[in-house]
Amino acid sequence: MKLIDQVDLDDLSRAAADAPRRRMNLNLHQDYSDLCQRLFNALEPGTYIRPHRHTEPPKTECFLAVRGRMALLLFDDAGTVVKSVIFGAGCEVLALDLPPGVWHSVVCLEPGSVFFETKPGPYVALSDKDFAPWAPLEGTPEAGVYLKTLKLAVAPETEAVNHA
Repeated sequence: MKLIDQVDLDDLSRAAADAPRRRMNLNLHQDYSDLCQRLFNALEPGTYIRPHRHTEPPKTECFLAVRGRMALLLFDDAGTVVKSVIFGAGCEVLALDLPPGVWHSVVCLEPGSVFFETKPGPYVALSDKDFAPWAPLEGTPEAGVYLKTLKLAVAPETEAVNHA
């Protein structure tokens, strides 16, 4: 049995803040070959999660906000944001279940944000994600510029309603 407490999440958030990618995960599954991948994802503002989808094999994902606020962005095949959903502390939405094959990304809106994720395994790095060809590669100067446009795509009226 694994017990995850507030200190573990504090440590995870500190590790994310110190990481070059501004995010860190804490895996609960024993191995990447496990049939159910379960993990905590700590995000800090400035992290860039390149839009992607899960098609080969098709995988659903479930996100449950634990701390902070984040926005899930959904895209059409051309890269246009078609929906943004703010989830987390003070929001109406706390969890999201995403069907396979949907282009998506998560934008961190507050320091110390953490969500719990489950998805079918096994995790195979080379085929887990189909990265969006219209989105810049992580770690490039273009990614920083693109992240700013993604933040602007978070519906301000939704944020005001959800954070009230």
